[in-house]
Amino acid sequence: MKAMVLTKFGPPGVLQLQEVAKPTPKDNEVLIRIYATTVTAGDCELRSLKFPLAFRLPLRIYVGLIRPGPMILGQELAGEIEAVGKDVKRFRKGDQVFGWSGLRLGAYAEYTCLPEDGVLAIKPSTITYEEVAALAVGGLDAVYFLRKGHIQSGHKVLINGAGGSIGTFAVQLVKYFGAEVTAVDSTGKLDLLRSIGADQVIDYTQADFTKSGETYNVIFDVVGKSSFTHSVRSLTHHGRNLLGNSRLSQRVRGQWMSRRSSKKVISWKARTASEYTEDFKFLNELIEAGKVQSVIDRCSPLEQTAEAHRYVDTGQKKGNVVITGDQNDNT
Repeated sequence: MKAMVLTKFGPPGVLQLQEVAKPTPKDNEVLIRIYATTVTAGDCELRSLKFPLAFRLPLRIYVGLIRPGPMILGQELAGEIEAVGKDVKRFRKGDQVFGWSGLRLGAYAEYTCLPEDGVLAIKPSTITYEEVAALAVGGLDAVYFLRKGHIQSGHKVLINGAGGSIGTFAVQLVKYFGAEVTAVDSTGKLDLLRSIGADQVIDYTQADFTKSGETYNVIFDVVGKSSFTHSVRSLTHHGRNLLGNSRLSQRVRGQWMSRRSSKKVISWKARTASEYTEDFKFLNELIEAGKVQSVIDRCSPLEQTAEAHRYVDTGQKKGNVVITGDQNDNT
């Protein structure tokens, strides 16, 4: 099968299209023909190994101290189940599915295997493979953090980094919860953010939201680039600061502040399979009801994955960048 293989850490050009062995599902796994995957900022960080120091060494150990395996990147995927292991009960051949491979990665390929008890669900019938592929990271992470924010009707919520894969879902979810949303991102993304429901927009190249004097019930910092101290000061009494891309120092300071203040700082923690299943169900219901939609910037074929990485590296992407497989080729 064809796959985009990462042969060493570095710029987008290190991704190479190669022929690799087609995987065979284990007893508890399903074999998925991949019709769509995505290029996230996280994929680009892993490709270049540009992570905070605290995460860099563990990741180097995981993927190879000097160079990766070779390794196939890609975390989000949508496709059709081609075969199932003998112990699989939840799925059958022909099911249309979407999911998240986590650190197994492997979605930049024509096929991959995932365990049936992993982050995998039936695709909603109302949307395309390209649209559903973006749910597993962008959609699920937005749901996860906003649940932690306990958002209620009438709340004021600010989303920093609102124009990306997580942020575009977050804007729509905040509106669904009945709150007022202020979206922060660069100039070229503001019209999009208004179109998906943002009540106010702030161009971070022109203004710092922490210096406006406004306070918010919830601040969701998707990109982790705002001042920790100033963001907390911009919270109301009992406000919540959600850190989507937290550094180790922010985690430590957040735990200290949460214990000694009415304000809470919440970072990402691993979820259980049941939590993923619940969030998948919630998202599916909203998608099918037309309350939330995937925002897709552009689609590219598998062989142009390096070019897609190059574009995501610019920081200009709006919503999601999707890599498509050939849905008519079943070889």
